[in-house]
Amino acid sequence: MRYVVIVAFVLILASLASALVFMMKDRGKSDRTVMALALRVGLSLTLFVCILLAYRLGWIQPTGVR
Repeated sequence: MRYVVIVAFVLILASLASALVFMMKDRGKSDRTVMALALRVGLSLTLFVCILLAYRLGWIQPTGVR
């Protein structure tokens, strides 16, 4: 599960970076920035749901604040 979360975070950051590049390059003339940000939101929601599901199935356990 740890590797899935790490890969998801990398994909989310890559989508955010591509949105920045598209925003600077296109100057608002295309919708690539919006699509990249929508992909980031979708990936974030998917990661959140997967973490909740993994907790419910007992694959991950809370460790508390240390």
